[in-house]
Amino acid sequence: MCSEKSSSIGLWLVLILDGRCFALVFRVPRSPEMDVRGKIIMLAFLLCSGDNRRKRKMGEIAQALSVSPVDVATLRRMAISEGGLLTDEIRCQVWPWLLNVPPQVLDQEPDKVERENNKDYNQVLLDVQRSLRRFPPGMPDEQREGLQEELIDIILRVLKRNPQLHYYQGYHDIVVTFLLVLGERLATALVEKLSTHHLRDFMDPTMDNTKHILNYLMPIIERVNPEVHDFMQQAEVGTVFALSWLITWFGHVLSDFRHVVRLYDFFLACHPLMPIYFAAVIVLYREEEVLECECDMAMVHHLLSQIPQDLPYELLISRAGDLFVQFPPSELAREVAVHESMASSTFKDFELASTQQRPDSVLRRRRRQKQAALDSSAVKPAVAVAQPSTARRFVRLAVMGLTVALGAAALAVVNSALEWAPKLDLFP
Repeated sequence: MCSEKSSSIGLWLVLILDGRCFALVFRVPRSPEMDVRGKIIMLAFLLCSGDNRRKRKMGEIAQALSVSPVDVATLRRMAISEGGLLTDEIRCQVWPWLLNVPPQVLDQEPDKVERENNKDYNQVLLDVQRSLRRFPPGMPDEQREGLQEELIDIILRVLKRNPQLHYYQGYHDIVVTFLLVLGERLATALVEKLSTHHLRDFMDPTMDNTKHILNYLMPIIERVNPEVHDFMQQAEVGTVFALSWLITWFGHVLSDFRHVVRLYDFFLACHPLMPIYFAAVIVLYREEEVLECECDMAMVHHLLSQIPQDLPYELLISRAGDLFVQFPPSELAREVAVHESMASSTFKDFELASTQQRPDSVLRRRRRQKQAALDSSAVKPAVAVAQPSTARRFVRLAVMGLTVALGAAALAVVNSALEWAPKLDLFP
């Protein structure tokens, strides 16, 4: 976490890489057990013990931050590339630039929050009280309770300043990530910007726009692996299983905080639809598990809802970037519209599932209703499963065979973010 000025000290460190000189600045918590000299020695040791690639990346980030104007394109490329932004101290410096939050906004002290008669307070309080696992294990109760109070204040503060936004269950999972990395003051500024841009569709009065984003999932899967797509269509599993992934940026379903912040580096540097591409690559990565599963709605939903905690995140980030380049949202828009019309009949179940937070019960009920309808029919129509074409199989092999290093794909993803940004004034 980035400490406040009263509890931290700034340290400058000169780093020489490949004949170039870089000045790095760190904010380190004050500690009575360690003097300034000790902190400098500790930082120098940590830097020198890392590999050259890590040190080179830190140097490039420092260089991008030191020029005027700040080289945001390089910062975005660093956030996307392997390892992301490396440390929370660096995230404190870079995340505001990725969201184009002006320095004067970062310096503002948070407003006082009035909790009485706040329409969202009771629900926010319940959600925050259930968020114990989102805090580091072993954290003292007093410290955690203090952070939970700050979490409530950040959420209520952002909602009060932006009455057009509507709270949803899962929003606190995103906010707590920013709080743990940045502290209350910085988190308030960045969460407000994020809520009015990347998360805006999730904070409407209805879930129409959230459903629209989820409808990108199946067209992406179909482009890469028609066999998996057809299997999921036959099972009628829908996309409800990915709802919590999308609206919490995977914060609710991943237990390792390092993986969560790595994904946030990636998502903050990219187009707002990148989380749905990442959801698609998780499904595609689990191809064998999916195809070996019984072709049953509840069974497939249960399988996909449980994300393995040992996923190769860097590989999946690379694949998500590659898929975005090969199948950009503009190319998928028509298929998404078709899928929306096909999915409209199941949207009531979708809304019910998201409201009750119990999708399994909804899926079982749908299955019983479907079976009853089939039993009452004199003729049961056969389900035609389209066989994937050879060309599409080649596409799948080409996509999945791309290198782990993003390279040109990362640059294209960055450029797409820059092209999208002016619409929302998100990036400079």
